Amino acid sequence: MKSFEIPEFYRSPLITAIKQRRKLDDHMKKDFAPTKLDFGPIEIYLARHFGFCYGVENAIEIAFKTVNENPGKRIFLLSEMIHNPQVNADLLKSGVRFIMDTVGKHYVAWDELDKEDIIIIPAFGTTLETEQKLRTLGIDPLRYNTTCPFVEKVWNRSEQIGTKGFTIIIHGKPQHEETRATFSHSSHSGPALVVKDLAEAKKLEKYILKTTALTDFYEEFKGQYSEGFNPETDFERIGVVNQTTMLASDTQEIADFLKQVITQNGHGDADRFADTKDTLCYATNDNQSAVMGMLDVQADMAIVVGGYNSSNTSHLVELCEARLPTYYIENDSKIKADASIRHYMLHDHVEIETPSFLPKTDKTRILLTSGASCPDAIVEKVIVKILGFFPEADSIDSVIRQLTA
Repeated sequence: MKSFEIPEFYRSPLITAIKQRRKLDDHMKKDFAPTKLDFGPIEIYLARHFGFCYGVENAIEIAFKTVNENPGKRIFLLSEMIHNPQVNADLLKSGVRFIMDTVGKHYVAWDELDKEDIIIIPAFGTTLETEQKLRTLGIDPLRYNTTCPFVEKVWNRSEQIGTKGFTIIIHGKPQHEETRATFSHSSHSGPALVVKDLAEAKKLEKYILKTTALTDFYEEFKGQYSEGFNPETDFERIGVVNQTTMLASDTQEIADFLKQVITQNGHGDADRFADTKDTLCYATNDNQSAVMGMLDVQADMAIVVGGYNSSNTSHLVELCEARLPTYYIENDSKIKADASIRHYMLHDHVEIETPSFLPKTDKTRILLTSGASCPDAIVEKVIVKILGFFPEADSIDSVIRQLTA
């Protein structure tokens, strides 16, 4: 896989040593057991896969290269490059400005831009409508395009099945930038509809089987279907794709349910349901599988590091919190000197502070992972912060020496 040039301050000597060792020992990526870091009084178990994925490193490389190669020019990002506060703050410090926030509210009006400006498309991609708006301003929207190749793969697959007469069902969060972009590209090829979860997908059964008034569909799925969507005819043939950061198991469950519903009348699978398993993102799959492997360890708690608006990170939190106490933090600053921790409550959408979060045991065991947009350097800082509460713990340098021996 391609190696990217990203700023050195995002790297971590410890995490690099760990990942290189795991790659050497398991180059086929079949072992999802975590890496055990034994510091003596505390053991930290790092997930097999975590941190920057291919799409994120690609986006960061393009963005910083664009800044370095265009001194004096106005450079804008359509919205957040990725859902990590440090990376976005670093880009702002370098002089980049955001045109809009993550839900499309403008900081910079379109008429403030001109054809000499540089516009960077974020890793989530953007809508066809936004691309066209930039073209009308004389700006090539694809010249500085950091859209993740795996997001584009979903778009390409959507186009393939859409042009063959299938309606595209998108498993995603309706207001997420990537889902909005995928919806736009899919709608260009055929009818499209967004469902956020299995419960919402199950509501489609009555419309697919025509057991209820089809007019109810428009109110129940308001804002989630493409222009001209006709539930009378557009559920005859369907295919399911996803926002790449969703839980892969949830997408599969939705696809399995809808396939069962649409084929129960004896029609052949190929006639009514398109196979789209190849659109699931490898990094999302690997990170989620690695968390499941990590959860086999008997531990006191889990810590998940990443942006609070990061979809892929939130799903890692969901997996962990179903099994043991889990703390969702943006960075090491959330761990305080008095051993309290400020962490995000995913379902309440609020940050709270928990005092004395470390257990009083002879051997503390912590599971640790991070989202696909979280720099490894932040993960190392979290480890360093935790070790500060254990004066007798072995040093990070000694662990690195063990890994590289």
